[in-house]
Formats: sequence, structure tokens, C-alpha cells
Amino acid sequence: MMPHSLESHWLGRIDYDAALRLQETTLAEIRSGACHGRLFLLEHEPVYTIGRTRDQSSLLAASLLPHPVREINRGGQATYHGPGQLVGYALIDLHHYGEDLHRYLRFLEQVVIDTIAAFGVTGERREGLTGVWVDERKIASIGVGVRHWVTMHGFGLNVLQDLSGFQSIIPCGIPGVQMTSIERETGSPLSVETVAGTASQIFTRSIASLRTPEHRQP
Repeated sequence: MMPHSLESHWLGRIDYDAALRLQETTLAEIRSGACHGRLFLLEHEPVYTIGRTRDQSSLLAASLLPHPVREINRGGQATYHGPGQLVGYALIDLHHYGEDLHRYLRFLEQVVIDTIAAFGVTGERREGLTGVWVDERKIASIGVGVRHWVTMHGFGLNVLQDLSGFQSIIPCGIPGVQMTSIERETGSPLSVETVAGTASQIFTRSIASLRTPEHRQP
């Protein structure tokens, strides 16, 4: 049976815990058949997140961090979310989209690459690393969790100039990494909501490329 079109929602600025509860609710709806998939686009109040790993050295002195820390069910080391960053949480049933997590991660990277290209920034992948880069600078982090082939979490794309939240951690566990943003690369002011609109169009248009043959339209 063909999955319905993915719903996309702009939520504005939202607390991390509230967004996580929304993801949990949506995941349950997808598994029950009440929902066929959603993309949530938003900004967070300042927060650090890290995957469930014994090695939490990327948080440095966790007790001294200026913002709360959340340990969550995604892969990867520490990252920062806050105002000025576009966060995309994609909840889709990969039974309809190939059941291939690595292919899905590459899809998310391409969505980000295509989104920033629309604003004049050339992004690229780096061998062995998940995320999107502009030369040697990292502009977007990607981390997902999967339960029963339903995805959670997604990407964090830096839009505005202020990246100070990253200074208290080792972003993604990569020593010496330099973070950047669309505004820093272009020198032109932007709103996160404007970038969210472009990302929504690209994501919803491109998701069909992941569908398995039996779920593609004739």
C-alpha cells in the first residue's frame, strides 16, 4: 500500500523536552497506522544532546556547561541546539523507504546540501563522517534513532551567526572542528523560518526517491 504524503510542520521555537514528547507521540501514531509520517522543523531553546554512549568526553566538563544536557536515543557524540539553528525531526516508517539506515542518512545529508545551495552555499560530505561540511567547516550535524524501522531525530543546520553554544563542547566528538552557518558563509541576514520553508519543500519532494519499488507510484 502506498504511504501517504509526508506532513511537514513549522513549530517555531520549542523546548527540547516538549519536542521529544511530540516525537514519541508521533512514533506511536505511525506504528498504530494513525499517521504515515511527519517532518517537524523548529528551533530549540539552548540545549546539549548526546547519544547513549559510555564515552561522553565530547561534553568536556558536563557539570559546568551553560545549558542543560539530554542523553537521547540517537547515534553520535555531543552537539548543541539553540536559537539560530534549524532542527529537522523526521519521523518516517522505513518499511516503506528501503529499510536501509545508511541510505537514509545520505538522504538527510542531501536534503541539507540542497537546502543550503538554495542560499548560495556549497556543502559536501566527508568520508567516514556523518553531516554536511563547507570546505573544512561543519555546517550541519545529523543523528537519528530508529525503533521498529521508524526514524526519530534528524538534522541540525546552523543558519545564523551566533555559534557560541558549540564552544563549551567538542562538537560531534571531532577535536578542533570549526563550526559555521549559512549567515557566516554568505554574510547575508536570514531567518530560520525562511530556511525551514526551503528545507520542507526539498524534503517532501525528495522523500519519494527512497521508496522501495513496491511503494512507488506507477
